[in-house]
Amino acid sequence: MEIENKVAKSGLIQLDLADFKPTIEIVEIDIAAQLWEGLILKEKDFRAWISTTDWSIYEGKAVCVYCSADAIIPTWAYMLVASKLIGIAAETEIGSRFNLEKSLIKKAIQAIDLEKFIEGKIIIKGCSDIVAPEFAMVELMKVLQPSIKSILYGEPCSTVPIYKKK
Repeated sequence: MEIENKVAKSGLIQLDLADFKPTIEIVEIDIAAQLWEGLILKEKDFRAWISTTDWSIYEGKAVCVYCSADAIIPTWAYMLVASKLIGIAAETEIGSRFNLEKSLIKKAIQAIDLEKFIEGKIIIKGCSDIVAPEFAMVELMKVLQPSIKSILYGEPCSTVPIYKKK
Protein backbone atom coordinates (compact mmCIF):
# COMPACT_ATOMS: atom_id res chain seq x y z
CA MET A 1 0.00 0.00 0.00
CA GLU A 2 1.41 3.36 -1.03
CA ILE A 3 1.34 6.26 1.44
CA GLU A 4 -0.60 9.18 0.06
CA ASN A 5 0.26 12.78 0.94
CA LYS A 6 -3.21 14.28 1.18
CA VAL A 7 -1.88 17.70 2.21
CA ALA A 8 0.17 17.99 -0.99
CA LYS A 9 -2.86 17.01 -3.08
CA SER A 10 -5.21 19.37 -1.26
CA GLY A 11 -3.72 22.50 -2.78
CA LEU A 12 -3.16 24.01 0.65
CA ILE A 13 -0.38 26.59 0.84
CA GLN A 14 1.43 26.68 4.16
CA LEU A 15 2.82 29.90 5.55
CA ASP A 16 5.13 29.82 8.54
CA LEU A 17 5.32 32.92 10.70
CA ALA A 18 9.03 32.18 11.16
CA ASP A 19 9.50 33.18 7.51
CA PHE A 20 8.73 36.76 8.52
CA LYS A 21 11.06 36.89 11.50
CA PRO A 22 13.64 39.66 11.08
CA THR A 23 17.03 38.37 9.99
CA ILE A 24 18.77 41.74 10.14
CA GLU A 25 20.92 42.56 13.16
CA ILE A 26 18.98 44.72 15.63
CA VAL A 27 20.84 47.28 17.73
CA GLU A 28 19.50 49.50 20.49
CA ILE A 29 20.54 53.03 21.40
CA ASP A 30 19.45 54.07 24.89
CA ILE A 31 19.50 57.84 25.26
CA ALA A 32 19.44 57.41 29.06
CA ALA A 33 23.22 57.00 28.93
CA GLN A 34 23.43 60.63 27.76
CA LEU A 35 21.40 62.15 30.60
CA TRP A 36 23.05 64.37 33.18
CA GLU A 37 22.70 62.66 36.56
CA GLY A 38 20.25 60.30 34.90
CA LEU A 39 17.58 62.99 34.81
CA ILE A 40 18.16 65.78 32.35
CA LEU A 41 19.30 65.99 28.78
CA LYS A 42 21.69 68.91 28.31
CA GLU A 43 21.69 70.08 24.72
CA LYS A 44 25.38 71.02 24.60
CA ASP A 45 26.51 67.66 26.01
CA PHE A 46 24.06 65.75 23.83
CA ARG A 47 25.26 67.52 20.69
CA ALA A 48 28.86 66.73 21.68
CA TRP A 49 27.93 63.04 21.98
CA ILE A 50 26.19 63.20 18.59
CA SER A 51 29.26 64.73 16.94
CA THR A 52 31.78 62.31 18.49
CA THR A 53 29.84 59.07 17.98
CA ASP A 54 31.00 56.77 15.20
CA TRP A 55 27.66 56.24 13.45
CA SER A 56 29.21 53.92 10.87
CA ILE A 57 28.98 51.06 13.40
CA TYR A 58 25.23 51.02 12.67
CA GLU A 59 25.67 50.53 8.92
CA GLY A 60 23.19 48.03 7.50
CA LYS A 61 21.63 47.33 10.90
CA ALA A 62 18.15 47.92 12.26
CA VAL A 63 18.37 50.46 15.08
CA CYS A 64 15.83 51.36 17.71
CA VAL A 65 16.33 54.53 19.73
CA TYR A 66 14.67 54.82 23.13
CA CYS A 67 15.16 56.12 26.66
CA SER A 68 15.01 53.66 29.54
CA ALA A 69 15.07 56.41 32.17
CA ASP A 70 11.93 58.06 33.46
CA ALA A 71 12.88 61.41 31.97
CA ILE A 72 11.31 63.83 29.55
CA ILE A 73 13.33 63.70 26.34
CA PRO A 74 12.74 66.53 23.89
CA THR A 75 11.62 65.50 20.41
CA TRP A 76 14.62 67.15 18.81
CA ALA A 77 16.94 64.70 20.61
CA TYR A 78 15.38 61.75 18.80
CA MET A 79 15.46 63.75 15.57
CA LEU A 80 19.20 64.39 15.98
CA VAL A 81 19.95 60.70 16.48
CA ALA A 82 17.71 59.73 13.56
CA SER A 83 19.40 62.31 11.33
CA LYS A 84 22.72 60.55 11.91
CA LEU A 85 21.28 57.09 11.25
CA ILE A 86 19.39 57.91 8.06
CA GLY A 87 21.43 56.70 5.10
CA ILE A 88 23.56 54.47 7.35
CA ALA A 89 21.23 52.15 9.26
CA ALA A 90 18.98 49.87 7.20
CA GLU A 91 16.04 50.70 9.49
CA THR A 92 15.55 53.27 12.22
CA GLU A 93 12.70 53.22 14.72
CA ILE A 94 12.05 55.43 17.70
CA GLY A 95 10.78 53.16 20.43
CA SER A 96 11.41 49.71 21.80
CA ARG A 97 13.08 46.73 20.19
CA PHE A 98 9.63 45.10 20.26
CA ASN A 99 8.19 47.93 18.12
CA LEU A 100 11.13 47.70 15.71
CA GLU A 101 10.67 43.95 15.31
CA LYS A 102 6.95 44.44 14.66
CA SER A 103 7.77 47.06 12.04
CA LEU A 104 10.23 44.69 10.33
CA ILE A 105 7.66 41.87 10.40
CA LYS A 106 5.03 44.13 8.85
CA LYS A 107 7.45 45.19 6.12
CA ALA A 108 8.27 41.54 5.32
CA ILE A 109 4.58 40.63 5.16
CA GLN A 110 3.77 43.57 2.92
CA ALA A 111 6.52 42.42 0.54
CA ILE A 112 4.74 39.09 -0.10
CA ASP A 113 4.30 38.24 -3.79
CA LEU A 114 0.52 37.88 -3.83
CA GLU A 115 0.47 36.27 -7.30
CA LYS A 116 1.22 32.82 -5.89
CA PHE A 117 -1.62 33.09 -3.36
CA ILE A 118 -4.47 34.33 -5.56
CA GLU A 119 -7.55 32.19 -4.96
CA GLY A 120 -5.44 29.88 -2.79
CA LYS A 121 -6.22 28.00 0.41
CA ILE A 122 -3.75 29.19 3.04
CA ILE A 123 -2.71 27.56 6.32
CA ILE A 124 -0.88 29.88 8.69
CA LYS A 125 1.27 27.76 10.97
CA GLY A 126 0.76 28.79 14.55
CA CYS A 127 3.88 27.66 16.38
CA SER A 128 6.76 30.07 15.96
CA ASP A 129 9.16 32.03 18.12
CA ILE A 130 8.33 35.25 16.29
CA VAL A 131 7.74 38.41 18.31
CA ALA A 132 4.04 39.31 18.58
CA PRO A 133 2.57 36.37 16.64
CA GLU A 134 -0.94 37.83 16.96
CA PHE A 135 0.26 41.02 15.28
CA ALA A 136 1.91 39.03 12.47
CA MET A 137 -1.21 36.94 11.91
CA VAL A 138 -3.47 39.98 11.66
CA GLU A 139 -1.03 41.62 9.24
CA LEU A 140 -1.07 38.45 7.14
CA MET A 141 -4.89 38.51 7.16
CA LYS A 142 -4.94 42.12 5.97
CA VAL A 143 -2.57 41.37 3.10
CA LEU A 144 -3.90 37.97 2.03
CA GLN A 145 -7.65 37.99 2.66
CA PRO A 146 -8.66 40.15 -0.32
CA SER A 147 -6.97 37.73 -2.76
CA ILE A 148 -7.50 34.20 -1.42
CA LYS A 149 -10.25 31.58 -1.04
CA SER A 150 -9.65 30.60 2.56
CA ILE A 151 -7.38 30.97 5.55
CA LEU A 152 -6.85 28.28 8.15
CA TYR A 153 -4.79 28.42 11.31
CA GLY A 154 -2.65 25.60 12.68
CA GLU A 155 -1.12 22.46 11.17
CA PRO A 156 -2.56 20.53 8.20
CA CYS A 157 -3.68 17.72 10.52
CA SER A 158 -5.53 20.09 12.85
CA THR A 159 -6.68 23.44 11.53
CA VAL A 160 -9.07 26.13 12.68
CA PRO A 161 -11.01 27.85 9.88
CA ILE A 162 -10.51 31.62 10.02
CA TYR A 163 -11.84 32.98 6.74
CA LYS A 164 -13.68 31.64 3.72
CA LYS A 165 -14.54 33.71 0.67
CA LYS A 166 -18.27 33.75 -0.03
